[in-house]
Amino acid sequence: MIKHIIKFFDKLEDKVRGGLSRNPIIYTLIGGIAIVLFWRGVWLTADLFPFLTGPVSVVVSVSILLITGLFVSFFIGDQVIISGIKKEKKLAEKTEAEVRAETTTLKEVKEELAKIERDIKEIKEKKGP
Repeated sequence: MIKHIIKFFDKLEDKVRGGLSRNPIIYTLIGGIAIVLFWRGVWLTADLFPFLTGPVSVVVSVSILLITGLFVSFFIGDQVIISGIKKEKKLAEKTEAEVRAETTTLKEVKEELAKIERDIKEIKEKKGP
């Protein structure tokens, strides 16, 4: 029963996301409103519990975020961490030539990937069903 419900909402999400992705401004407005309403609901629900004072809320939320592994990735982001580990410059510090070189490298990787995919398809076709 639960699998059917999850499958239904998964398919519905795919259809809605596909349609809204063609209208990014409307998608943004709907998403923004939904996020604000979600946090308003969380806030008002938390107000129903007198023990959830400011400090207690911070401790509970930080604990949950640390346990789930979302604390650092939410507040800093994966890209910042990865670029720090690689000792990369910030985009604002890079020269135009460095940015163009990275873009060229990315294009080359995409082209190579497309070639590999074509080769795999040819191999599958030769092998037959």
